[in-house]
Amino acid sequence: MSKLYNFSAGPALLPHPVLAEAQAQMFDWHGSGLSVMEMSHRGREFMEIIHDAEADLRELLNVPAGYKVLFLQGGASQQFAMVPLNLMGEGGHADYIDSGHWSRLAIKEARRYGRVDVIASSEASAYTTVPQAGSYQGTAGASYLHYTSNETINGVEFPYIPESAAPLVCDMSSDFLSGEIEVSRFGLIYAGAQKNIGPSGMVVVVVREDLLGHALPATPTMLDYRVHADADSMYNTPPTWPIYIAGLVFKWLKAQGGLRGIAALNSEKAGLLYHAIDASGGFYRAPVEVAARSQMNVVFRLADDALDEAFLAGAKKAGLVQLKGHRVAGGMRASIYNAMPVEGVKALVGYMQEFARQHG
Repeated sequence: MSKLYNFSAGPALLPHPVLAEAQAQMFDWHGSGLSVMEMSHRGREFMEIIHDAEADLRELLNVPAGYKVLFLQGGASQQFAMVPLNLMGEGGHADYIDSGHWSRLAIKEARRYGRVDVIASSEASAYTTVPQAGSYQGTAGASYLHYTSNETINGVEFPYIPESAAPLVCDMSSDFLSGEIEVSRFGLIYAGAQKNIGPSGMVVVVVREDLLGHALPATPTMLDYRVHADADSMYNTPPTWPIYIAGLVFKWLKAQGGLRGIAALNSEKAGLLYHAIDASGGFYRAPVEVAARSQMNVVFRLADDALDEAFLAGAKKAGLVQLKGHRVAGGMRASIYNAMPVEGVKALVGYMQEFARQHG
């Protein structure tokens, strides 16, 4: 079979060099005689792995002093509860921006623990854009402002960082490490691993230290950021394999020129695909407002939905898989995270053009 390109929204593809290195070290990590999956999480070998991973991530993001980096279990969905439990405070309230499926789930969960004010929403546009910068303001006394920087299902991405007097909290699960960010503008960032970081089962949290230690009294020990921060992510057995793979991904990213280098590649890939859609004469259509188009999850539809199954079947034969859109949005979705090579996007564009010639 010819080379397969996986456009899954997550768990997503990993860089081939990372998989190759993990394969080579599967039974024997650096001459230790141990697989990472079987070594003690408190032993010298794994401590070296987790410390290197944190150091590389801090370098990539240019994390300033006064921030903790945590490698936790539970994924981003668990953060929907951890954030309000730790940051909302007794009798407090928080502001949220509604930009799609994942922000709505975060809002729903946060309302279990206190008052939530949705200060902006793009629901009226069927989530084909994000709220315009400057069109909303936070509520007085809010404990934090939460937003989701990239919505995988609808293919929208914030082209700006919201201004906020309250600490800014961001779910960056699907565009984390896709480009440079100014960490100091955020109180807390969290990102599930299975898009740009590594395998599923882990979440990365970058949190400002002054926000620690304020968890609601009923917060379970395992959901208290302070507990994990004080233990350097080692309060309990951490997700050792995902941390190891994430560490390899961080080194791979550094070899790509860091976040500035990977951002240039991501811009090139998204530009190729959106240009093919826009230049198709209406055969393909991207429903998202241009300014809010995601560079990670390119959502598009065919002019005739009756051709969807033929499009997907032909794509699979061409080695282009996982292109079916989410059941909520329909249509097609090509997720082109960091690990997707430019060649994969070019292969998809070539197939799309040929399919349009045959069926247009």
